[in-house]
Amino acid sequence: MDTLEQFVEKFSNAVDFQDAVALTGDTDLKALPEWDSLAALGVIIMFDMEYDKAITGADLVACKYLSDVYKLVG
Repeated sequence: MDTLEQFVEKFSNAVDFQDAVALTGDTDLKALPEWDSLAALGVIIMFDMEYDKAITGADLVACKYLSDVYKLVG
């Protein structure tokens, strides 16, 4: 399983931020400037491709922090 740091890098690539954003496990998803349905779709695709795991938009809506998204890998 990836470390949190490895996951954060994959998450950042999946969301494809316009400007560099400092991300940690404590990052509040709603505070991210580009956290929208398109970003969520990128993360859902990342889970499928990188982790062979299916998650839903509802799974992401239930997440408040980036660390909560990371826990979905488990």
